[in-house]
Amino acid sequence: MRALRILLIVVVILGGLFVIADRVAVHFAEGEVADKLKTTENLATTPDVSIKGFPFLTQVAGGELDDVEVGIADYEADTGTDGGTIRIDDLKASMKGVAFSGDYSSATAADATGTASVSYAELLKAAQSEPTEIAQGVTANVVGLSDGGNGKIKVEIEATVLGTKLSDPVSVLATVTVEGDTVKVHADTLPSFGDVSLAEGDVRSITDFEQKIEGLPGGIQLDKVEAAKSGVEITVKGSNVKLAG
Repeated sequence: MRALRILLIVVVILGGLFVIADRVAVHFAEGEVADKLKTTENLATTPDVSIKGFPFLTQVAGGELDDVEVGIADYEADTGTDGGTIRIDDLKASMKGVAFSGDYSSATAADATGTASVSYAELLKAAQSEPTEIAQGVTANVVGLSDGGNGKIKVEIEATVLGTKLSDPVSVLATVTVEGDTVKVHADTLPSFGDVSLAEGDVRSITDFEQKIEGLPGGIQLDKVEAAKSGVEITVKGSNVKLAG
């Protein structure tokens, strides 16, 4: 009986030591992955990395991690034109089935899903913000974007008609969609600028615009998009996503 008690005590102690060693190892690995990701993606700050699943050491022995969550507070994505960038906020991705090389120099996730956001101030850069002539004697430009409710964007347009600037901006609701690597904003209805008759194409050259977003970490892609309170909420996804290497 005494021997059994001693054996149980030993098992509990060894189990506790294994858990401690496992947690120390996963903490160290999270730091290594974060540093590697920061270097690979040329990030300004170190991302948050959380390796899920227990025990961690048996996952390492198998050469594949079940689930790795990555968070990047600010990410400068490419816009595909003249070296331009757009800031992506709160990019969070869950990487499933992360296989890594024997020397840990590369790691690739079988699948990844996540979310991110683009503020209305950032998206406004893609709109026609400089006064543009859309008809003889009529100039207009987008001066603001905000939440229009029900997944719509409120687009505010300032206009000058026959030398007189309208006292208040004209607003329309717009639908936001994703097509490939491009976020597109399309007005549901056309604004009216007094009694002036304007061609639809001319008006849409102001109300409608698009923003390309390229070069997201690891090659993840845009999936869905929806207008929200402070900006556009984006869903991302990908396969064979590289965390390193």
